[in-house]
Amino acid sequence: MTQATAAAETSEALAAQQTIDPRDFRNALGCFGTGVTVITAVAADGRRVGLTANSFSSVSLNPPLVLWSLVMHSPSLPVFQEASHFTVNVLAQHQEHLARHFARASDDKFAGIAWKPGLGGAPILDDVVAEFQCRNAYRYYGGDHVIFLGAVESYSYGGHEPLLFSRGTFGSFTPGS
Repeated sequence: MTQATAAAETSEALAAQQTIDPRDFRNALGCFGTGVTVITAVAADGRRVGLTANSFSSVSLNPPLVLWSLVMHSPSLPVFQEASHFTVNVLAQHQEHLARHFARASDDKFAGIAWKPGLGGAPILDDVVAEFQCRNAYRYYGGDHVIFLGAVESYSYGGHEPLLFSRGTFGSFTPGS
């Protein structure tokens, strides 16, 4: 056995013995401030689904790709897995109410919410900072989440300031401070 092989095996053994407290790990992850999105799609039966997520990230400019992830036990998971498209709606700082609304269970999350249909019927919420309409390109399984990779087919953005989330609370960005 080479020294490199022995070192790798020792490192793997130590990592396997290490236990991480899930709540404390979540607290540490919360130190990374993110934007806030509502991801939307349409089921085969026409039912619209949407949920609040901050797991959104850009992947590639060429081709234009983005990703987001969803916990495996989400009731909306089957719809997102089967939908041809999804829309990532980036919320503006004045839309905290939408972040809270789409984070809760509801029979019809779109009742009373202003939106229009996007590609594949995936709802685009009114007055968002940006929206990315994506073809549901690939799915990967990572731990207790499914990672969705979207091929961006259309997008738009405006001048609103984004809604931010860090350490369990919503906030805003002050340019130049």
